[in-house]
Amino acid sequence: MLRKIGFGLLWLGFLSYAFIFAPPDHPDTWELIQKLSLGQWQDINPLVIALFNLMGIWPVIYSAVLLNDGTGQKIPAWPFAAASFAVGAFAVLPYLALRSPNPEFSGKKTLLLKFLDSPVTGVILTIVVVILFAYGFQGEGENFIHQWQSSRFIHVMSLDFCLLCLLFPTLLGDDMARRGVKNRGFFWLIALIPLLGPLIYLSVRPSLPELNT
Repeated sequence: MLRKIGFGLLWLGFLSYAFIFAPPDHPDTWELIQKLSLGQWQDINPLVIALFNLMGIWPVIYSAVLLNDGTGQKIPAWPFAAASFAVGAFAVLPYLALRSPNPEFSGKKTLLLKFLDSPVTGVILTIVVVILFAYGFQGEGENFIHQWQSSRFIHVMSLDFCLLCLLFPTLLGDDMARRGVKNRGFFWLIALIPLLGPLIYLSVRPSLPELNT
């Protein structure tokens, strides 16, 4: 119960910070989002472009653990996984507050679960992330810091990225248990490496056992 309350308070705190205490919105925020979404990246700092696209990778990573976790929950996981593509941790935190420990999987894997469970998916995501890292390193750090200090969109997106890094281990233990992986050293290796740790995990984890109910 304390765990659920903690996630609920963290969600409320993040919401409050994002809309009350974060830097103000820029008039051109929606124009920037549109350009980032459409690939119109001229004159945009590569660090911002890389971060924006990495925020599209995180929901896939979370979906790869949320959707099989949700098969044993009283609440469906897919609405939260789908919403995370738009609002990131703002959607993941309510699920973490509502879910219960679930170290087992029962039932059949859907086509989507099979796709997300495949190590090929993890490898593809890892390659994409490495490319984004290489591209982002071409950006201007001082310019990014200035935008982080003055733009609510960049500021909150950066914090969202960090929060998603920190929250992943809360789902990792149960996902490992569902696959029969009991190596605590492996858990901490994945948990302590931001983003690349979860990607390594998705690339090497054993396949989810499929049982009939």
